[in-house]
Amino acid sequence: MHTPVHTSLYPMPLYPTIVEDHASNTSNSVLILDQTRLPHLVVQVRLNTMHDVVHAICSMQVRGAPLIGVTAAYGVALGLRHDVSDKHLAQVIATLSVTRPTAVNLRWALARMQHVLQKSALATRREVAWNEAGAIAAEDRAANAAIGEHGLQLIKRCWGKRGVLHLMTHCNAGRLATVANGTALAPIYAALAAGIAVHVWVSETRPRNQGLLTAWELAEAGVPHTLIADNAAGLLIMQGKVDMVIVGADRIAANGDTANKVGTYLKALAAAAHGVPFYVAAPLSTIDFSCPSGQDIPIEERAAAELGAGDVPVANPAFDITPAHLITGIISERGVATPEELAQWKT
Repeated sequence: MHTPVHTSLYPMPLYPTIVEDHASNTSNSVLILDQTRLPHLVVQVRLNTMHDVVHAICSMQVRGAPLIGVTAAYGVALGLRHDVSDKHLAQVIATLSVTRPTAVNLRWALARMQHVLQKSALATRREVAWNEAGAIAAEDRAANAAIGEHGLQLIKRCWGKRGVLHLMTHCNAGRLATVANGTALAPIYAALAAGIAVHVWVSETRPRNQGLLTAWELAEAGVPHTLIADNAAGLLIMQGKVDMVIVGADRIAANGDTANKVGTYLKALAAAAHGVPFYVAAPLSTIDFSCPSGQDIPIEERAAAELGAGDVPVANPAFDITPAHLITGIISERGVATPEELAQWKT
């Protein structure tokens, strides 16, 4: 079973979201930041087995599409601890692949691990697995840093002669959802570093309240922000208090339709109605070119208990689909493209 290794009262400097643990008595473990305890407690948890990883992903101890993909890659490495056979590798991949249905980074990372490991000799397969998981983590860090730089150029153009640029985001697409830097928050952090005055509207993101994680991140970074109820977003946009919306993504279809945390679509509608640019920030691993449109993206239905409604009938979709025509541009590590231009990133 996963093991808590550190607990402290909020606030504390952020620990890494995930890191290989070479100091533990158990060889080749992984330390994660338990996001179900944030923002009130900082708790690191050691994952010793593939089943620990399955629990961490399903229970949302780790969340955010890029971080889910990286964690799953380490889950493969942990799963090969005692058996490196092709048959067992296939079982490990199959077990991890059903932990979350919507975030495509999970499937992408597992396919990459399987491809690399099937070509490796059995004698070196464990080492190759750990090296490849580490490479995926390093690439995520670099990709999100690049997203920050490309998004910064958009922010600079939008900022113009404004005193303060007011941005809006949804859910948590910051460094807690990735290995580092974040996706939607990466341009905001880059803007802060560049001396641009920004303020961020942060929606609470019911029912899991991931907006509180965003508020915590921004507070730690010294970014001015205001937490709002989800349904206040439309009013603020209508009142001209939002200059730009930037959100993350869990899967982007080939036509640019985007799955993100439920409530994103409503912000996109309001932004389009009032001429506010709406951007999606995500690494290339989030684009699913095998998925033609948003209609083909599976939407995860979470447990009714998350709404705390007792015996009342509940629908609890975790994601919604923002149609491509509502998206001004998609920011990846390669730059900024309209949904119609996504095909240029396919190779």
